[in-house]
Amino acid sequence: MDQAGVAKDGIIGHPHVRIEGRAKVTGAALYASDRRGEGGSEPDAAHAALVTSTIARGRILGFDLPTAAQAPDLLAIFTHRDFGGEIASVPHLMAGGYANSSHLPLGSDRVAYTGQIVALVVGRTPEAAAQAAALVRVRYAPEPAAASFDDPGSETVRLADLKAHHEDIAVGDTEIGWREAPARIEARYTTPIQHHNPIELFTTRCAWDGGRLTVHEPSRYIGAVRHGLAAQLGLDPAQIRVVSGLIGGHFGSKFALSQHTAPVALAAKRLGCPVSLVPTRRQCFTIANYRPETRHDIRLAADRDGRFTSLVHEAEVIASRFDPFAMEGADVTASLYACPAIRTEERAVRVDRNTPGPMRAPPEVPYLFALESAVDELAWRLGLDPIELRRRNDTARDPVSGKPFSSRPLMACFDAGAAAFDWKRRAPQPGTMREGAWRVGLGCAASVRPVKIAAATLRLRLFADGSAEIGCAHHEIGNGITTLLAMGAAERLGLPVERVRVQLGDTDLPAAGLSGGSSTTTSLMNALALACEQVRARLAQTAVAPDRPFAGRDPAGFRLADGRLAASDGRGLSLADAVRFIDPIRVETLAEFVPPDSLPDALETLRAGRIGLTTGGDALNWAFGAQFAEVHIHAETGEIRVPRLTGAFAAGRILNPLTARSQLVGGMIWGLGSALLEETVLDGPAYRNPDLAEYLVPTAMDVGAIEAVLVPDLDETVNPLGIKGLGELGIIGVNAAIANAVYHAAGRRIRELPIRIDDMI
Repeated sequence: MDQAGVAKDGIIGHPHVRIEGRAKVTGAALYASDRRGEGGSEPDAAHAALVTSTIARGRILGFDLPTAAQAPDLLAIFTHRDFGGEIASVPHLMAGGYANSSHLPLGSDRVAYTGQIVALVVGRTPEAAAQAAALVRVRYAPEPAAASFDDPGSETVRLADLKAHHEDIAVGDTEIGWREAPARIEARYTTPIQHHNPIELFTTRCAWDGGRLTVHEPSRYIGAVRHGLAAQLGLDPAQIRVVSGLIGGHFGSKFALSQHTAPVALAAKRLGCPVSLVPTRRQCFTIANYRPETRHDIRLAADRDGRFTSLVHEAEVIASRFDPFAMEGADVTASLYACPAIRTEERAVRVDRNTPGPMRAPPEVPYLFALESAVDELAWRLGLDPIELRRRNDTARDPVSGKPFSSRPLMACFDAGAAAFDWKRRAPQPGTMREGAWRVGLGCAASVRPVKIAAATLRLRLFADGSAEIGCAHHEIGNGITTLLAMGAAERLGLPVERVRVQLGDTDLPAAGLSGGSSTTTSLMNALALACEQVRARLAQTAVAPDRPFAGRDPAGFRLADGRLAASDGRGLSLADAVRFIDPIRVETLAEFVPPDSLPDALETLRAGRIGLTTGGDALNWAFGAQFAEVHIHAETGEIRVPRLTGAFAAGRILNPLTARSQLVGGMIWGLGSALLEETVLDGPAYRNPDLAEYLVPTAMDVGAIEAVLVPDLDETVNPLGIKGLGELGIIGVNAAIANAVYHAAGRRIRELPIRIDDMI
């Protein structure tokens, strides 16, 4: 390994194209809504469409169905009158349950939010179902509803009272640190509602074979779908198979058990045929989760040398009425920099909307926007370079707990990023850099993300023909884990990558946890290493048995390489002979990886479909980065452009630089969208722009030059392989870096996202 944790030889650490890439770009890849019956024997599927509520709160008085019932090729219309009492409620995944929302689908006449599912219409074709659904009329008795902050009827609660394990932070005396400081910043920062909008919609296809249910659904946690659906329908989880093959994007959505799955399953059972649901884009804004709006009151103070003396972070986030779930993130902002006095308070504001959920880098994107903007403001107040201010407050220990960081390459990221970005050309005064009619600004911000890891099980088969097969219920969400698993097995087993098959996304395979929290690679690659070692040890132990060619030799001295089981002196057996000593066809093992700091029941939690992520014990395990943005603002029109983004990232051992950079660059582009474009607009309790025509995301015309620099980070304590995960790291801090660059260009401090042209005029 070199200093960046990249292999000098072998397979791991070198670029490798995605092994499923050709199927994706040629259209051969199958997604959930493409699936048909196994072996072609399954009858043709019927197709479902949703009817969703047009009020935010109240009761359903009745349905007017005669016109819809006359629609051609209609099979059935199901409402709460048909399914009420047949679907049990299950808790939210983050509250010990399985669902992305505990709200009961088609459970009663109560309406809890705009866009709630109130009817499921099934037809012989998608067009027939959609036509009939459009003709369904619902009569409501509306009630007053609260949509967002400060609305009449909204309820503000402390997160410590809402969530059992949340604790606000109090270290030192923040009031003294504030009063006595010569430099202080006190400001409110806000971020908007944002929706994930993956290209693949939130589809479901359910089919029964006797008492066994098969669900094809894009999901990043099929274990939760299986167990949650079993609880909803009163089935044994063994009666349910959930398949989630390739996923056409999720970005944090497709979270757990969805509200539409159970109704589709019941419809399929009632009708005696498979039922497929492909909701509309507009419906996906309310039947799935979203990033809620947040607001942050920051008070940050420093002495004359720029060393922080007081940090107060008070945050409010939107939550639903019915789930004890709200994204918390002040634990990260409190621990990022050295400070003797820190206080946080986080509150949830409960309103009449669906439950929010994780969106890539769920707390860090809004919380770091606030803190990193405030740090930049304080740097200007002190007359310090923003990087220098961060350097003066760098710390090897968590200022809250006193624990050391397992590694702390934050300033190494700023140094590498500054060099690649040419930060030294930055003018010391705002509004003084120009390129023709364009004002030019440079900004930076930190990117940090706690490392998460979970228990994982994985099956490995090594065949006598020189091939291998990996099986795991985990998911290929587009992050490249299929390729990483094939690369890892090939290197450890001494095979070409092309000789390794990877099977994922099926509950018939060994249990897997959530694909989220940047934990997939950290968890599965450690499980794979364990499986490969078990196979090697078993082959070697057999080879040294009394009647075998290497009788009496030390089995620890053997390794798998170049299709052979080789001893330390170079002698060896062909892989075929080594395998056949045990079985004529294959050797198989089931690896059960449990992170060192996990709870004793980690494997039971995994197999029960419940979330079990951990962040470590004796040290803070974080990945780090530094974001740099160049912003151009037209002096007359106020148009904002971002011609250049540079990020430098330290995320432990890099397994595939090609897919690593791809993830980081994709995250940076999304961060640009977070800063300038993305916002779901409320019109009362309803969303005004629930489509890709008016919900703005970056296109090729919005994106300039982007560079992702990989910074060495050899962390030998974070986990056995030194992997930190980087799927979410790339988006964090980009919005703050752009906002800070806007101030440098125009001298205007924008504290509310997204930044619009009218903010510049």
